[in-house]
Amino acid sequence: MEKELVLVTGGSGYIASNIILQLLEQGYEVRTTIRSLAKVDRVKKIMKAGNAKNLADLTFIETDLTSEKNWDKAMEGVTYVIHPASSTPKLDFKDEKEMIHPAVNGVLHVMRTARDAKVKRVVITSAYGAVFAGHENRTTPYTEEDWSNLDAENIFPYQKAKTLSERAAWKFIEEEGHGLELATVNPVGVMGPILTSDYSHSNVQIQQLLDGEVKAVPNIDSGYVDVRDVASLHLLAMTSSKAAGERFLATTGETLSMLEVANILREAFPAYAAKLPTKKIPNAVLKAAAIADPKLRMLASLVGKYAGTSNQKANSLLGWNPRPAREAILATAQSMIDLGIVKK
Repeated sequence: MEKELVLVTGGSGYIASNIILQLLEQGYEVRTTIRSLAKVDRVKKIMKAGNAKNLADLTFIETDLTSEKNWDKAMEGVTYVIHPASSTPKLDFKDEKEMIHPAVNGVLHVMRTARDAKVKRVVITSAYGAVFAGHENRTTPYTEEDWSNLDAENIFPYQKAKTLSERAAWKFIEEEGHGLELATVNPVGVMGPILTSDYSHSNVQIQQLLDGEVKAVPNIDSGYVDVRDVASLHLLAMTSSKAAGERFLATTGETLSMLEVANILREAFPAYAAKLPTKKIPNAVLKAAAIADPKLRMLASLVGKYAGTSNQKANSLLGWNPRPAREAILATAQSMIDLGIVKK
């Protein structure tokens, strides 16, 4: 029997590489896009570190979300598309449109070429940022029914870009999808094992805590989820008949403060206890600092905000059961110690 071919965008990414590992393990043929063929060795190194099965079933194609090049070729013979790739955000942008336009245009480009190639379903990696932003005085867990309120103050370009690009994908399906199916996965903070020393920005928090770079933590709550469970949710969203036309929050449903994260690390890794913070930064201090330092503004906007989430939909509809947040956090930390990313 011929293997179904899945296109995964941005194969060198943290979530994408874990999706590829699980697809290969489940017997799919995988084609992945990379911005440059110079990254092939990097992806293969990640695959080998993850004990990849059937590496002969993985092929590469050079293309970019900002380019027309090779996309038609990338879609040839593809049954499913999983789209975790996103345009590289500019940290020094002068106008938020520099982040928003590439995100929206990139998603629409994938949707159009998938539709034209008669792909069955696209699964887009959206974000919790498209769900929670701009809601004041929240007291009940966020669900897939929620969308970030872009009319609110202090909506940051990243959250806008994720919200507008996901909305653009749903609008495309409604108006010009012509039978193409769509599902989206919206992860909270992604943790879990790192396979090589080239790690994701979502894991920087753990490295900074263990290396003693954080003397006190902001009063910020967050959900956390293991990258292996985020990957498995993408595969369920890809194949389940119940997933077509649905969004899924990838969350354990737990909410942890940054101090609780530090305490989890302290208990599990006593050798690092002296480096880990025990105090919180007063809210007013962080907000005052953010006035002078634009890099702190997004952080300051999250201070004291409710961050509860529910995974009831993914659990009841798809039977998805993620491992606890503590396990995901400790897996990140252990792999960072093992790889020498964190100083011993």
